Amino acid sequence: MRRVVGGFVKLAVAGALVVAIAAPAAAFQCPSLVKKINDEAEQRFDDAAFSAKTMAAEADALHKAGKHAEAEAKAKEAMKLLNLG
Repeated sequence: MRRVVGGFVKLAVAGALVVAIAAPAAAFQCPSLVKKINDEAEQRFDDAAFSAKTMAAEADALHKAGKHAEAEAKAKEAMKLLNLG
């Protein structure tokens, strides 16, 4: 019984470690999305590109404020304007 409990504890700790490492990695997706938007928008001169660049700046500000879910949502909205995703 003791081995089972010890194995479960090790598994739980390993799982928690994976989650702790994966969460920040997902949070740092924001800058790559912003870069992708800006790279595409710099090649275009239409209203959608202007709006997307503005939204990318907002997403970057949200990312820097630690609001990663909101930043990612804003970036994805900008990407839709540019037909990137």
